[in-house]
Parts: sequence; C-alpha cells; structure tokens
Amino acid sequence: MPGPSPFDTQEKRLRHAAQELEASFLAEMLKSAGFGEARDAFGGGAGEQHFASFMVDAHARNMAEKGGIGLAQSIYESLKGDTK
Repeated sequence: MPGPSPFDTQEKRLRHAAQELEASFLAEMLKSAGFGEARDAFGGGAGEQHFASFMVDAHARNMAEKGGIGLAQSIYESLKGDTK
C-alpha cells in the first residue's frame, strides 16, 4: 500500500497552520473581550490569574477545531493558491 503523497502531507500542514492561526486570533479576541478574567465573586487568587491564559487558549483551539469563524478555511485557500 503506497504512503501518503507529498501533496497530501503539504495540504495537511497548510490546514494545520491555518487552524493554528485562527486559534491564535480567537484567543486574542477572547482575551480582549475579558473571557477568563477573574470575577470578584469567586476570587481565585494569583493561581487563577496565571492559568486563565491556558483556559482561553484551550477554548480558542477548541473553537477553531470545530470550524471557528471560517477564518482558517479562508487562510487555507489563500495558502493553497500560492503553492500551485
């Protein structure tokens, strides 16, 4: 059975790069919106503040994996067009 073609590998790398860029964008948007910031009612202390960025990044990555806002697809199409 033949292995994956170089084209398939290139396509997967482009899709992954596009998805990672969308996840980074979404993380910045979530941070700007205040997602993950400590609320006064719970008062999680310093630990909550330090790990909030991990939570925001995980949510953004999950959103991008589920289709996000369509940015990854647009980026992928743009990158794919440059490789032909």
